[in-house]
Amino acid sequence: MSLAVAERLLAGVKAQASARGLRLAAAVVDRGGNVVASMRMDNAQLGASSLAHDKAVTAVSFGRPTSAWTASSAPGGSDWGLAHTLGGHAVVFPGGVPVFSDAELVGGLGVSGAASEVDAACATGAVHDQGLTVDTETSS
Repeated sequence: MSLAVAERLLAGVKAQASARGLRLAAAVVDRGGNVVASMRMDNAQLGASSLAHDKAVTAVSFGRPTSAWTASSAPGGSDWGLAHTLGGHAVVFPGGVPVFSDAELVGGLGVSGAASEVDAACATGAVHDQGLTVDTETSS
């Protein structure tokens, strides 16, 4: 994940948020979970930045959107307890997406500050706007 791509992803999140009248925070991490770039829009929620980071790290750690575990991590689910992994920072609700380029995992993007489904839509939209994908399908 280059800084140039990370900055374009953040600009995409900002555009997605502005179009919806939202104030969000976002973080982009590389394949090792290291922060490449992050941003917090004016007046975004207090905890949005740290949650965006955790969403990005979770997505890149498992190579799946954080929404993949919403149902299975509930009490009694097959992934119950997953939220206690990654030092207690794993996120099991929408808003974090892995970033793939030509079916290769290159990083993760986390977005926070709105309803989690809206966070996920902004993240996915920003990734697709860059010609990248949130799954292993080859980007076009």
